[in-house]
Amino acid sequence: MDQNRQYSVLVDEYIDAFPTDVQLKLQMLRQIIRDAAPLAEEKISYKMPTYAQHGNLVHFAAYTKHIGLYPAPSGILAFKEQLSRYKGAKGSVQFPLDEPLPESLIREIVEFRVKENVERGQK
Repeated sequence: MDQNRQYSVLVDEYIDAFPTDVQLKLQMLRQIIRDAAPLAEEKISYKMPTYAQHGNLVHFAAYTKHIGLYPAPSGILAFKEQLSRYKGAKGSVQFPLDEPLPESLIREIVEFRVKENVERGQK
């Protein structure tokens, strides 16, 4: 099995460990990230699904009451205003499980991180 397929299976296993309603949100998040960063490598890093292209783009993880998205501090800062309604920290944001995922915002954040990493990779 090639490494990319092996990582994909590990991400499947990560998602499958959660209740069905959380799995659906995680699958949706995974698809948003894949669509926004089609060239990104999917892997597990820090025990979380991670997407990398010229370095890490984003990680995500599920918890009891939220899904955490970790787009690095730059990804949070660039969307500070749009993310202000969510709990978060310097490099993370928490999307409550009892609310729909902000799909277009997540897509924008991932696209921003791809652009940022590609530009850094070209320097």
